Amino acid sequence: MTHLIRLFGLMTLIWLPLSHAQTTAYDPTLEPATTVASTVAGAPEPADWTAYGRNNAATRYSPLDQIDRDNVSELKPVWGYRTGNLPDQSAVDKKWAPETTPLKVGDNLYLCDALNVLISLDASSGRERWRYDPKVSTDHIPYSATCRGVSYYEVPDVPDDTACKRRIIEGTLDAELVAVDADTGVPCADFGHAGHVDLMEGMGDSVPGYVAVTSPPTIVRGVAVVGHQVLDGQKEDAPSGVIRGYDAATGELAWAWDMGRPGETGLPEGDDVYTRGTPNAWTIFSGDEALGLVYVPMGNSSVDYWSGNRREFEKPYSTALVALDVTNGTVRWVFQTVHNDVWDYDLGSQGSLIDFPVGDGRTVPAVVLPTKMGDIYVLDRRTGEPLTPVEERPVPASPLPDETLSPTQPFSVGMPSTPREQLTETDAWGVTPLDQLWCRIQFKRASYEGMYTPPSVDRPFLQWPSYNGGNDWGSAAVNTDRNILVLNYNHIAMYDQLIPREEANERGMVPLGVPGGSTSSGGSVPQAGSPYAVSIEAWRNGFTGVPCSRPPFGGIMAIDLNTRKVLWNEPLGTARHNGPFGISSHLPVKVGTPNNGGPVITAGGLIFIAAATDNLIRAIDIDTGEVLWQDVLPAGGQATPMTYEANGRQYLVIVAGGHHFMETPPGDYVVAYSLPAKGDPILPEFLKD
Repeated sequence: MTHLIRLFGLMTLIWLPLSHAQTTAYDPTLEPATTVASTVAGAPEPADWTAYGRNNAATRYSPLDQIDRDNVSELKPVWGYRTGNLPDQSAVDKKWAPETTPLKVGDNLYLCDALNVLISLDASSGRERWRYDPKVSTDHIPYSATCRGVSYYEVPDVPDDTACKRRIIEGTLDAELVAVDADTGVPCADFGHAGHVDLMEGMGDSVPGYVAVTSPPTIVRGVAVVGHQVLDGQKEDAPSGVIRGYDAATGELAWAWDMGRPGETGLPEGDDVYTRGTPNAWTIFSGDEALGLVYVPMGNSSVDYWSGNRREFEKPYSTALVALDVTNGTVRWVFQTVHNDVWDYDLGSQGSLIDFPVGDGRTVPAVVLPTKMGDIYVLDRRTGEPLTPVEERPVPASPLPDETLSPTQPFSVGMPSTPREQLTETDAWGVTPLDQLWCRIQFKRASYEGMYTPPSVDRPFLQWPSYNGGNDWGSAAVNTDRNILVLNYNHIAMYDQLIPREEANERGMVPLGVPGGSTSSGGSVPQAGSPYAVSIEAWRNGFTGVPCSRPPFGGIMAIDLNTRKVLWNEPLGTARHNGPFGISSHLPVKVGTPNNGGPVITAGGLIFIAAATDNLIRAIDIDTGEVLWQDVLPAGGQATPMTYEANGRQYLVIVAGGHHFMETPPGDYVVAYSLPAKGDPILPEFLKD
């Protein structure tokens, strides 16, 4: 088997990097949507999934156990739905990455497609109840056409039959907040302007593609807190990364946290704008209703790979978890995971809020935060103080005369990390001696001083873990009954190099908004306003495209939070869909592929996850890591699944939409699985064997 894994381990991903809106009315022949009491403020009803991570605590843990270890092998698709929105041109096809996790409230599923069309489905049958199309132009697609999910909110103290008492709120690629009635899909007339709030207000000059909301807002104490993506690597003077809170009932701005305008929480007046070029938060936030805090994983400053022009006020918040008071937007505490980040190690993972065991039967309210570097931090969510040891360790200095890096970086030593062993020349890997020789030459050419190798201009530098390493937006899941943390991770290296500005100019490297600029965030990006552009590439064989670091290129692991020990660690993904030269191998060899999307855990002792590039969804035994069931999806499964109960039956649902970055097939599919039952409908063609 070792020989087969070595021979076919390469068969993994060849890693490359408003007009008028429309509403389609709900079907009156369907049963009316069930009215349920709001559970978003606390734990959802056991049958429901009311926030992106199931709850604002982002545990991704369901108490349902109808599907368990003994019967999961019988799991079958029972209904499927297609959104009808697929990439229809080459420019869009290269950017298709829905990453969507639906919500389930009462009898309804709620989701968005890659271009922000809002959809409600009957949770038992998958039949469409309604859809609302905000008409987002493809011109606004940034790096990816992505809508990770939507938010559900019930307006308090109004009669149940009030229009938009129950509402669905999403952020869009063209930077709007949109609210519609959860029962009908009709825009909420009392929210902003006819159901829309313009998030570009106060942002200043921009062009489509720079600013986009790809994650659902987090609603705490009636305030919808929203961040946004600012296109990476374009220019220092990029639009602001301001974080804002809006009244979830009216759409009015409650506050704005703009780190460059301390003490000012309102909309900028006159010609002023939110401070440009500041770090942004593009991923999903978690929230604590009791404490009134929202936990914001921050990204990097607008120039990722050079820090010489960064302002002092932005440095503490870059690549840091920031706890904001949801009532006024003030900063309660900050914990930084990378000092003066020049590696694009922005925080992509949503923090999970748990009661962390600290011994003698005691627990402390905590936030568990995985990172791209492989560190897992456990912080007191009231204060930000680490609950497990963190050490500041020396790291290499920059060779550049115009760069000053932090002499130390934090390392979470009290928790296990995802794999990140030091690379050596002998780790260079290939299917043939020629492949291996190529990679060893590349290793010798590059600068590599271990983790936090400084960016260099005279030769390439190896980044390991990479900016797509460790744990990303799929985040972690926690069995809160047993204190087991589960997370998947990437295990691949990058081969990057700074490019002097004069050379970048000769190569025509210009930012978006200038003729010749694009929304690309990989390959070579301009970093305009700084002395250097940067080339960002995977470390791989130049001929076959095979990664130069040995497999596995991705995995999944479980950690006992009581003992803080790894229970098991397994490769995630097979070679069936991947191979050299972009040719699928069709080999079921378990080698571990790059992966995007996260796990969910159930009380049935199961982990459900897709994420890998082999287009499979799996059920894994939480105690052993053994795969107990799997099924082939009709497109790439780069999304986090969810589970719920409807009419006494447990379902598993995943959006199979594919992912351009992971090179999996695009799609518009929603697939529901359950244990077989009499009366199951005839499956659509795309789900038949």
